[in-house]
Amino acid sequence: MSSLFDRIWWSRLQAMTWKELLQLMRDPILLVFVLYAFSADIYNAASGVSFQLNNAALVLFDLDRSAASRELAGRFMPPEFRWAGAITHASQGQKMLDDGKAMAVLDIPPDFSERLARGDTASVQMQIDASNSVQGFLAAVDATQIVARYGLEQTAQRLGVGVGGTGGNLDAPLINNQTRVWFNPNQNDAWFMGISELLNVITLFSMLLPAAAMVREKERGTIEQLLVSPLSPWQIMIPKIVAMVAVILGGTALGLFGILVPVFAVPVAGSLLLFFVLTTLYVSTLAGIGILIATMTRNMAQAGMMVILIIAPMMFLSGAWTPPEAMPALMRLGMYVSPLYYYINASYGILMKGAGISVLWPMFAGIFLIGVLVSMTTIVRFKKQFA
Repeated sequence: MSSLFDRIWWSRLQAMTWKELLQLMRDPILLVFVLYAFSADIYNAASGVSFQLNNAALVLFDLDRSAASRELAGRFMPPEFRWAGAITHASQGQKMLDDGKAMAVLDIPPDFSERLARGDTASVQMQIDASNSVQGFLAAVDATQIVARYGLEQTAQRLGVGVGGTGGNLDAPLINNQTRVWFNPNQNDAWFMGISELLNVITLFSMLLPAAAMVREKERGTIEQLLVSPLSPWQIMIPKIVAMVAVILGGTALGLFGILVPVFAVPVAGSLLLFFVLTTLYVSTLAGIGILIATMTRNMAQAGMMVILIIAPMMFLSGAWTPPEAMPALMRLGMYVSPLYYYINASYGILMKGAGISVLWPMFAGIFLIGVLVSMTTIVRFKKQFA
């Protein structure tokens, strides 16, 4: 008897799962959206977003016109900076900053070389367009390092002392600072941005696709037919989750092996099996949230707005954009109720650090506990709505 019941249960699960996949395949717009997100969108994020200063347009306002000022200006070189021309009046520089034709203006005063020759303090001014605060900060940091290095060399030359064993009669003391960068030694932004966008796309569709599948049943009036059929609420919900998990795992494989690894040489240091097990657990958890959203909404527009309302704070609380240490104490507490926080930490740990389950089990446990709570809430809500 039990064996017969099991066969019936599994046959229903198989039939309902196939039905969900057929419904998705009959929606060409949604299919194109899924394919775009797991391919072109990830490619654009990995290739077009950078947190490094690159070809910042720099304008020179040189009132000294000496060998010293030309040497300093020559230190601002690609790839960080590119010269956008020279100006003869301060108002020209201000206009170029306002018009967006320059990012920075280097202003060298007329007595720059004379003050250096006398051993006095010589100042230069750099005006930076910081409307993009990240790029403006990077430009200020790079410019400070360039000017500081130039000042150190000028001081050493005047004293007849070499800097780091170069030139002069004596060698100045030097601290040999050797920096080693782990896991991303070239600090390639494409690795971080590509993986981050893949995880964000997984997060979006893990909620959107199950919500869309359930809302579609309500819009077409087929949810009542399912409820009068010999199917339990679990037998209605689980096939939707299984079908969407299969679709998202396929999209994950496309984004990882079709874009990130072959195009951007993103490393896969850990176990791929462990990563896909983690992704399955995460997608199942968010699919429960998607179905819960569907029980609270009446159409696709409302479901889409609810997904955005939930996914936005989830991303901000994940730690991907703002380090947890920089968040207020209350916001840090909020991270622990965001499944994306656990998923991002575990995914980077597997793909880039090669970490195993012995290190990442707290992240798996966090996603699992949230998934259990979501599933219980969803099934209660589902039963109440159609009781």
